[in-house]
Amino acid sequence: MLVVVGVGLVVASASDWRVGLRIVSGALVAAAGLRLVLPEKDAGMLAVRHRFLDVGILVAVAVGLFLLAAAIPEQT
Repeated sequence: MLVVVGVGLVVASASDWRVGLRIVSGALVAAAGLRLVLPEKDAGMLAVRHRFLDVGILVAVAVGLFLLAAAIPEQT
């Protein structure tokens, strides 16, 4: 997850920030999915709080970033 988020940040800073935010959003959704299915002992750093709270926070941040990237108009 950290590698994918890093790639998203590099893309956001080097070229199209919208694509970079979408990559980060995808990584957060993937992290939420992994947190949902992995047992507590295998979740590693994804397991911070209770399972459904972790999943909810990850999905909420992912949706927020995705909507932010879609809502801001193009600057010409």
